[in-house]
Amino acid sequence: MKTYKFKIEGLDCANCANELEETLSKIDIIENVSISFMMERLTFDCKEENQILAIEKVKKVIKKEEPNVEIKEV
Repeated sequence: MKTYKFKIEGLDCANCANELEETLSKIDIIENVSISFMMERLTFDCKEENQILAIEKVKKVIKKEEPNVEIKEV
């Protein structure tokens, strides 16, 4: 497992961050999803061989749930 970190911009409130975190945690190939609203940080763990697919799935969910949010790898 490897931890991936992203800057997440455009979330309106801490509740939105919690809801998004909950939705992302349902993606089967990632674990330990955490969103810090104050730090504008998204982290999750996944196997290195699943990295590309995991990032694509995370971006797809974010685009659907919070279309104004952008994530950037740190």
